[in-house]
Amino acid sequence: MSTNSAKALFEPFRSAKLSLDNRIVMAPMTRGFSPGGVPSEDVAAYYKRRAENGVGLIVTEGTLINHPAAGASTRWPHFYGANALNGWSGVVNAVHGAGGKIMPQLWHLGITRKPGTGTNPDAPSVGPSGLNLAGEQVGEPLTEAEIADLIAAYAQAAADAKRLGFDGIELHGAHGYLIDQFFWGVTNTRTDRFGGGLVKRTRFAAEVVEACRRAVGPDFPIMLRFSQWKDGAYDARLAKDADELALFLQPLTDAGVDVFHCSTRRFWEPAFDDGVDLNLAAWTKKLTGKPTITVGSVGLDLEFTRFFKEKKGAGITGIEELLERLDRGEFDLVAIGRALLGDPAWAAKIKEGRESELRPFTPEATQTLY
Repeated sequence: MSTNSAKALFEPFRSAKLSLDNRIVMAPMTRGFSPGGVPSEDVAAYYKRRAENGVGLIVTEGTLINHPAAGASTRWPHFYGANALNGWSGVVNAVHGAGGKIMPQLWHLGITRKPGTGTNPDAPSVGPSGLNLAGEQVGEPLTEAEIADLIAAYAQAAADAKRLGFDGIELHGAHGYLIDQFFWGVTNTRTDRFGGGLVKRTRFAAEVVEACRRAVGPDFPIMLRFSQWKDGAYDARLAKDADELALFLQPLTDAGVDVFHCSTRRFWEPAFDDGVDLNLAAWTKKLTGKPTITVGSVGLDLEFTRFFKEKKGAGITGIEELLERLDRGEFDLVAIGRALLGDPAWAAKIKEGRESELRPFTPEATQTLY
């Protein structure tokens, strides 16, 4: 691949609230290198290396909002408490010092959290209806007062992100975690205003976005990551076609989402069986007019779920199709996950035509902070 052929990836991005030097986003990936929930200088250096090597926007690993059942590991970073927030301040300063931009991903596992885990093992796991991803009753439905507390926790995290100097926030509304559990009919059977049909099931997320907007003001970017698939339910669908997707996206757009991060396992796959060759990010941009991020096995010859099933790494593959789609304007930004996990210089090597120097992804990359 020549430098010229990758030109679309290195065009500046400009929207009403976000300006980036290029179209490359570091995808959020759980790392587990923050004992006690506090990100260390090693974590700051890890993100700084990506910024130094030309990543336009870094989205951090999932960071836990201030709720006792948010996470399942004592090594996942918190986004609350003086020590953790001081650690994140160091991360922001390191990334900005390298000329990069960074947003925290705000996260709550919801009912998928294994009971007895995390910082507060005695806290019960929570979900909209107490149903797990198989639709089995494993807990009590959240009360409206508990939902209000969760919304307030997201808003407080957003306010702290702005105060610390982050360049925006991303809300994790994908993969069967808490916000997504409200979206999905299997896990949300509520009959109050937070449940019902597809549109009504967006109410929780919309109120989270609205609360975050009030906390950060009109000009601070809010991104939302969503997916059709769930962890272990890869054929799940929130929307069966483009018409349903439009209904789903409208209240989220109205609530104030600025950028949609459209999580798929393989970026090249069409979103629907309708004969239209548009992926989820392309359809979302077409339907909302908002900027979108595509993601899914970019630069790798093996999609990510097989890494764990087959306990193997992935080789390097070309990104010509990705570049063609980006050049056509199907989506605006490209999130790179595991290819960037094992090779902090991925962006620089692509820009400079040094593909022969790219490092393949190996399982060991998940065990260290390259």
